Amino acid sequence: MPSEPLPLPIREVARLTGVNPVTLRAWERRYGLITPQRTGKGHRLYSTEHVQRIQQIVQWLNRGVSVGQIKALLDSRPVASQTDQHGAWQAMRQDITGSIAALAERRLDQQFNQAIALYPATTLCEQLLLPLFAELELRWQSQFGARMEQVFFHCWLRSKLGARLYHSNRQLNGPAVLLINGSDLVFDPRLWLCAWLLSSAGYAVEVFDWPLPPAELALTLERMQPQALLLCLNKAVDMRQLERSLSAIQIPTLLNGSAISIHRDDLLALVVKNPRLCLLDTPLEVVQALQDASR
Repeated sequence: MPSEPLPLPIREVARLTGVNPVTLRAWERRYGLITPQRTGKGHRLYSTEHVQRIQQIVQWLNRGVSVGQIKALLDSRPVASQTDQHGAWQAMRQDITGSIAALAERRLDQQFNQAIALYPATTLCEQLLLPLFAELELRWQSQFGARMEQVFFHCWLRSKLGARLYHSNRQLNGPAVLLINGSDLVFDPRLWLCAWLLSSAGYAVEVFDWPLPPAELALTLERMQPQALLLCLNKAVDMRQLERSLSAIQIPTLLNGSAISIHRDDLLALVVKNPRLCLLDTPLEVVQALQDASR
């Protein structure tokens, strides 16, 4: 007779589901979504049924359902309306935009901390941050004070995500994934979003958010010995120079950013020549590609 699977500690459940321990505890305390067993010392232990329930929760979140609606969905499974699914996320984006407009750093920090405690990084990326970035770009095209808001938000975002990367890197061993801003942008929020997602998925991450001279890219890789390279290209690039820079790289190389659509045909031709090269349209695809390569 097969033995029952052993209960899983919270760190192992986080690894299996991609939901960090802080979020798992918040789902338990605030919403009663999971009720793990406890050891005599109070440590949480999860069964395979708990893991399956967590995976169901993540599926609902990825469909746009807010965390406060999920318990009823899991218990009774009614069909949630499209308006209900997306209304909470839209309200959250509006609140954050209001904090940015008011230059209210503490309020913005609190809003982000609350969101990050309740949702996995991939869900926040898909439902909150990527739509927020798109909405802010439209807002800043014609809004008086746009540059002020942009500088405020980008400085906050770099500081916030940079601090999380620093603390996460201190707990990780092995070669890092190197992310480089491949455009001459002062700040690329999607580069930092990729870095945060990779860090949340358990990768050590190093970020160069200024572009490197092409001649120094090989030297950087030689000294750092990263496990993979991500180039974020969010402006049109010199394709001949890019091809020369990539030709000598011997590690998996991911290209991400809006320039992918601008140069797609030329970049696809490079992929045919270089099997280590991969084109990815979104930060979420970057994480999935590295995880697939690891497996």
